[in-house]
Amino acid sequence: MTAAAVPDDPQTLWAGHHAEWRDPAQVVSQWREADRTDPALLRHTVRGDWWGLLAERGITLLVTREYEHLVMALGADAGGRPHVSFLPLPHPSGAAVDRARGVVHVASTRNPNQVYDLMPVRGRAPRAGDRGETGEADDAGADGGGGVLVPVRSRFLPGCLYLHDLALIGGALHGSAAGQNAVVRLHDDGRHERVWWPRAIETDAGPVFGRNHLQLNSIAAGAGLDRSFFSASAEAMSARRPGHRNFPVDRRGVVFSGATREPAVRGLTRPHSARLYNGAVWVDNSGYGEVGAGDADGRFTPVARLPGWTRGLCFHGDLAFVGTSRVIPRFRQYAPGLDVDKSVCGVHAVDAASGRVLASLRWPAGNQIFAVEWLPRAWTAGLPFRAGARRAAAQERRLFSAFDCFGKGKQ
Repeated sequence: MTAAAVPDDPQTLWAGHHAEWRDPAQVVSQWREADRTDPALLRHTVRGDWWGLLAERGITLLVTREYEHLVMALGADAGGRPHVSFLPLPHPSGAAVDRARGVVHVASTRNPNQVYDLMPVRGRAPRAGDRGETGEADDAGADGGGGVLVPVRSRFLPGCLYLHDLALIGGALHGSAAGQNAVVRLHDDGRHERVWWPRAIETDAGPVFGRNHLQLNSIAAGAGLDRSFFSASAEAMSARRPGHRNFPVDRRGVVFSGATREPAVRGLTRPHSARLYNGAVWVDNSGYGEVGAGDADGRFTPVARLPGWTRGLCFHGDLAFVGTSRVIPRFRQYAPGLDVDKSVCGVHAVDAASGRVLASLRWPAGNQIFAVEWLPRAWTAGLPFRAGARRAAAQERRLFSAFDCFGKGKQ
């Protein structure tokens, strides 16, 4: 083995080491390139009174943009002034809001998988010499909105889970493990266990967990597993699997019943984001750009058709917030019902009864959306980094050096 050369000027080398990992965006995401978010990805356009609608509802929307490695927060103050912020995370997919505990869970689906836990800042640990010029109103919610969401924990999980959606079932965090054709419970101590799978993967040799056959990708969470529903791109295993160019998709997708482990809704094309709303199972019929509900006879009825690959769905009162994505060129065959070249990346506020689109926000340079969830603005106004112009580096450092998510003065 050849000995490594000693630099002529080691202080230059050491100075480089000293300068590394100084940006809080890198540290909280555990990702070196997180300080290089392209500003073009954050620029948006709106149609309709988007900001007024969010202000009237008093909500902040969280949107995961998986291929751009971004979580976005969209909100507006009582006067309708926009508040757009972001957090870089590696390939974020599913998100679940634990309202009882005040925690937001976000899945990061690289290898290994991670689940980040975010909480709103409620105060600031006292620091000697802190004169208060720290933007605490924005950080801790003194401006009328809740404090910014910051990561407080990340747990690592094996990449073979291939986590997609996250959901709370019976108060416990669950994830759709597409890589194992199953649903897993994610324990607080870092363990995971398979707790549900469709009957279709059972064989004489036992359930097939070793390879993705169905693209089991979302959870319509009920009070228990037997009252929940799960979307998949296929109802049975075959030699052709998700990711294969010849994987058949047109009207092959289903929503499985948690109780029977058999399809409850058929005729879907690459479905995502199953949700329970007003006693019905709603789902994004992604390959046709639709959102709608299944009926008691197992038929899907679209309520709205939108300009893109529908994925991401949440409800606030009578509104459905639906995400649309562009279609990755190599997956054009997965979108037989879309004008692929006219697809857009954005979020749309849809009247759940009529299907009318009331307002939209679009990212012209955007690509893929996975999850859309809402939180009360009184709980959080957004994420640590502002779109358009990040807050001053010194202000960001102060936020992360002294944030308190458990109440001022508590340890």
